[in-house]
Amino acid sequence: MAKLYFKYGAMGSSKTAQALITKFNYEERGMKVWLIKPALDDRDGAAVLRSRVGLSATADVMRPEDDVAALWRKRGGSDVIIADEAQFLTGEQIEQLRALVDEEDLPVLCFGLRTDFLTRLFPGSQRLMELADSITEIKTICECGAKATVNARLVNGRVVTEGEQVMLGGNESYLAMCHRCWKKRIAAESRGE
Repeated sequence: MAKLYFKYGAMGSSKTAQALITKFNYEERGMKVWLIKPALDDRDGAAVLRSRVGLSATADVMRPEDDVAALWRKRGGSDVIIADEAQFLTGEQIEQLRALVDEEDLPVLCFGLRTDFLTRLFPGSQRLMELADSITEIKTICECGAKATVNARLVNGRVVTEGEQVMLGGNESYLAMCHRCWKKRIAAESRGE
C-alpha cells in the first residue's frame, strides 16, 4: 500500500541529494519517476534540482495554481512522485498528492524544510505534517555538535529575526543551528558582541 512520505531536515541536511538518490534507486529498478519542484525555487534554474554534493536532475516545475494530480494524469502517470523543496508547495497541492496516494496507490516522497528562519512551519510543510503517513527527519548538526533544527538566516554574517518568510539562498544566507546556539547568537548580537 502506497504512502505519502515527508522527509524533512534543516538546511544542509542533504535533502535534495536524498531525493536524487531515491530517484536513481527507483529508475535503476525500471520504474518511472516524476520529479517535481515548486516554481518558487529557481536558484539552480527553473527546472533543475541540484544538491550541494553535485548531483542534479531535471524536474517539472509546479506553479502555485497548478493541479498536481491533473498534471500527473495528463503526463500519463508514473510509478512514483518525488517532490523536492515541498515546503513551497501549497496546502492544496499537498492535498492533491495525498489524493494520488489514496486513489492511485501511488507512493509520493516529499523532501523539504519543516520550518523557516523563525522556526515557523511553511504552509506546505504544515499540511505534510498533518497528512503524511510517514514523517522522517534527515539530521544535520550545529557547529556545537548538537542536532540542528533551526535554519538561521544570515545577513552580512549576522543572524536576523525579521523579514519575509521566503528568501532563497544557500550557505551564504542560512546556517543550520541547534535552538540553544541560535538563541545565544541572537542574544549576543543584540548586545553588540
